[in-house]
Amino acid sequence: MVSVGALRAHLVAAGLAGRVSTSREKSLHSYRLFAARDPRQTLGLDPEGVWDADELLKLMADRCGVSPDPGQTSGQDVIDPDCTVAALDAFAERLGRAAQDRIPVLLGTGHPHRLLGFYASLAAALSAAGCVVLTPAYGGYVDMPTRFGVRRHNLWYVGGVAVVRPAPGAGGAAEAAEALGTGAHTHSPLPVRAALAAAAEHGGVLPRLVVGDHGFVCGAGQLGIEAIGLADSDDPAVFVAEAEGSVSVAVPLDDTVRSDYYRPLTRYVLNRAWLSQ
Repeated sequence: MVSVGALRAHLVAAGLAGRVSTSREKSLHSYRLFAARDPRQTLGLDPEGVWDADELLKLMADRCGVSPDPGQTSGQDVIDPDCTVAALDAFAERLGRAAQDRIPVLLGTGHPHRLLGFYASLAAALSAAGCVVLTPAYGGYVDMPTRFGVRRHNLWYVGGVAVVRPAPGAGGAAEAAEALGTGAHTHSPLPVRAALAAAAEHGGVLPRLVVGDHGFVCGAGQLGIEAIGLADSDDPAVFVAEAEGSVSVAVPLDDTVRSDYYRPLTRYVLNRAWLSQ
């Protein structure tokens, strides 16, 4: 069992919280893009509030622990590990209730290279507890904007977790290399929209909880489906969604560290949710 103290120490030592790899410049740029309603940063969310860059900085300081000083414009960002631990506790509590109620769940990630193992462990534990882990639109097509232009992707499920991969013949070697083995990195809400639309159109079961990151949680929350997930200090949309009530829990942490660094978080969450086997 991972204690709170051990988890907190690990978060800082692994760069998951404390001083993280995300630069202050990148975070502030993301806040400005969100304030301008750039879809690369809204992640499928249509916020209710105005949320200018100053308001976003205050929100991120409160939810993540980044510096509230607008004059600090360079260096590395900071995530308060106590904010991370508190959010992980809330995240685990919601998973525990989902397992107790045996509700249908959908899991998905736009960071498969880093976070697939974390979500796959949750999917396995929820399934063992009697939840139906949904896989709608398996193999279906999703046309998504990428840095290479609009490309057709397939929606796949790996260990019960939704990811996207470039469709055969839809892209070049760069995209294929990016998605090798697990899936492609994406912030888009289109994959979760495709999954939910397929379930609805074919009379399937809709999830009562979506677990994931980026567009998976913001896209689901915008459609009125409860969502919980992880978000970095340069992902303001997830925290705005939490503040406005369309996402139930947003866990602040660096989402780009080595995949094995998330294993203590997995153990902590499963223990707190009473899902350890």
